[in-house]
Amino acid sequence: MDLKSLLLSQDEKTVRILRRVLGDLEIGIEHFSTSEDAIRRLTRQRFEAIIVDCSDLEHSNNVLLATKSAPVNKRALTIVLVEASVGLKGGFEIGAHFVLHKPLAVERAKASFRAVRALMKSERRLQMRVPVQIPVLCVGASRYQAKTLDLCEGGMAVQFSGRAAKESVLRFSLDLPGVDAKIEVWGELAWEGEGARAGVRFKDVSDEQRLSLRNWLSRQLPEGEPDDPPVPCRLAQLSPGACYLTTTTPFPKSTRVVLSFRTTDPHLRASGVVRLSHGERGMGIEFLKANSEQQGQIRAMVAALRAAGDSAELHVEPDGLDAASEEQPAGKSQSSGKKDTLLDLFSKQSQVPAEAFFQQLEQQTVQESR
Repeated sequence: MDLKSLLLSQDEKTVRILRRVLGDLEIGIEHFSTSEDAIRRLTRQRFEAIIVDCSDLEHSNNVLLATKSAPVNKRALTIVLVEASVGLKGGFEIGAHFVLHKPLAVERAKASFRAVRALMKSERRLQMRVPVQIPVLCVGASRYQAKTLDLCEGGMAVQFSGRAAKESVLRFSLDLPGVDAKIEVWGELAWEGEGARAGVRFKDVSDEQRLSLRNWLSRQLPEGEPDDPPVPCRLAQLSPGACYLTTTTPFPKSTRVVLSFRTTDPHLRASGVVRLSHGERGMGIEFLKANSEQQGQIRAMVAALRAAGDSAELHVEPDGLDAASEEQPAGKSQSSGKKDTLLDLFSKQSQVPAEAFFQQLEQQTVQESR
């Protein structure tokens, strides 16, 4: 299945450049000149990405709002094209995952959309559902019996037996056919339907469980296109709770990522969330420490990176978009609640021009080296 994008723009040069860039990256594009036509289309067809030229802010806002309210495109990536005078802050304030400055240049746009394409593939994989009926035990204040209606990497639809759950967050336990280990995971009810049906969004899935579920789903689905290769990055700054990586293809803000670092042992791996992104320059990543497994992975990763110093090269791959509810207070370590100076910098400088951020990053590096 081809990746699909919708573009709203009246700028002929911008349209011409994006047709070339997206065509080279094998991303389909449907172009609309009016917000009315774009909204009519996005309410009827699924797109992996919605690209909006913000020359007319009112019409742009209408399309972005329609995207969020359209069930078929609620999880689509939103990319806005803004004049340099609008800046990053203006782009993110109107609801974008990614902001590109106009005028676009072919190579710069291609570098940005390589990261977008990898995330589009990741998001689509997370949402690919397998129709399957598996008994599920649901535990909250009470115990409920249910069965799955379909299952994907990010959640499932279930049919409760007898009565629907009253709690919004439950512990789910199920046995996947052909898998020895039982899947036990927390989830929240994302929607409720008729006949005691509900949609479940998984929360805080361990890396081991995520891999087990991903492998099982891959065996049930038709063979699809391979994921893009991980993005190579260089370490610029490191703290116990975060890192800043330089790369020409940073992922958009709020992307969940998996970092890997080669050592004498097998690759060290750790999970994180992109908290700020600078096109063609780099990205700031907060490490995820929601459970003891992730905390151990981060400690090992930070120790190895400190030992390697400036020579450290990491590889980063996207793992879908992070839900806003999962974000922790900026500037504080998830495990200890202590202030993290690098995370604090991410919070304070997240919407300023890249040059101003890098000046602050350099000053912080000098202060910490004294």
